[in-house]
Amino acid sequence: MIISASRRTDIPAFYSTWFFNRLKEGFVCVRNPMNPKQVSRIELSKDTIDCIVFWTKNPLEMLPKLDLLKDYEFYFQYTLNPYGNDIEVNLPPFEQRLQTFISLAAKIGEDRVIWRYDPIIITREIDAQFHIARFDEMAKILKDYTSTVVISILDNYQKIKRRLQSIGVRDISAAEVELIASSFKNIADKYNLNITSCAEDIDLRPYGIMPGKCIDDQLISKLLGQEIKIPKDKNQRAICGCVESIDIGAYNTCLN
Repeated sequence: MIISASRRTDIPAFYSTWFFNRLKEGFVCVRNPMNPKQVSRIELSKDTIDCIVFWTKNPLEMLPKLDLLKDYEFYFQYTLNPYGNDIEVNLPPFEQRLQTFISLAAKIGEDRVIWRYDPIIITREIDAQFHIARFDEMAKILKDYTSTVVISILDNYQKIKRRLQSIGVRDISAAEVELIASSFKNIADKYNLNITSCAEDIDLRPYGIMPGKCIDDQLISKLLGQEIKIPKDKNQRAICGCVESIDIGAYNTCLN
């Protein structure tokens, strides 16, 4: 069993104490987001969990507690974008989050920290050249602390359309997609980073960027030291490559 912690909220940033309490107790109760009356009890023992995948923008609170994961395999999907607080609110300064990334990788190894540059947005102030310049700066630093970067281009934002319009987000043009994707691929190659895309409606394969898996059976097999075969997650979008996992988070609880 793979535990996703969590696509729905930032557990490392805001709920790490809760998470480790649940790990200590050996179970967690998860409400079905589509049917709130349905609650499942998920066992959290080292005998039932193959791997835990953490999703976060700020795992600083977890750094002193990582020893509590010594009996588990795990890795982090760490979103680190160069945006300001006008776009990503309630986050520490960028330089602090960058240092947290480095500290996390130093503790657990570069293969266990996946860098997410996600999503790529275009606004009145943020253009393709901004992304290319900042991605190069960040990749130059993070190349020693991760082996993989995952990108996505914001291409379907109806749920947060009003919020994004308020900060001037606009649709990205085909020419901008080509410029950003080809430049990112060249930068990733320069710094020996594997670059993949996440659930993209826009096909980035012509630029050498292949679809990736955030819940990745190949990486998990590598961490476990043995091959495991897990089916694709049918609960995700058709274009998502992730394998099956159980998400233990709850929507509308992320303080970001």
